[in-house]
Amino acid sequence: MPRWIWFAPLTCLVLALAGWGFRMGWIAATITETDVIGTFAAEYLRLAGPEARATDCSARPGIRGGVWITVICASPQGQTYRWAADRFGRLIPDVPDAVGVREPRT
Repeated sequence: MPRWIWFAPLTCLVLALAGWGFRMGWIAATITETDVIGTFAAEYLRLAGPEARATDCSARPGIRGGVWITVICASPQGQTYRWAADRFGRLIPDVPDAVGVREPRT
């Protein structure tokens, strides 16, 4: 059996990990606060109903470990929606002030 056959699975694994690492780096480098706020504002509009406006939402830096940004939306009825996102724009559901009926995709 040729020796290169033994190294083919290792080569495939290294290439797959390199591709995954490049993808994660690309996401981290290109996602902005505006992207995250816009995604969660769209989710707020879906949840809060016809009287809600995207301008009801604001954001602040995260204060807990792993939280990059916290988006806060206050509806005209007085209900507050909060979402916490990490550096990749993913919802962090276990943060106490985060509300996530379903996880928006950024």
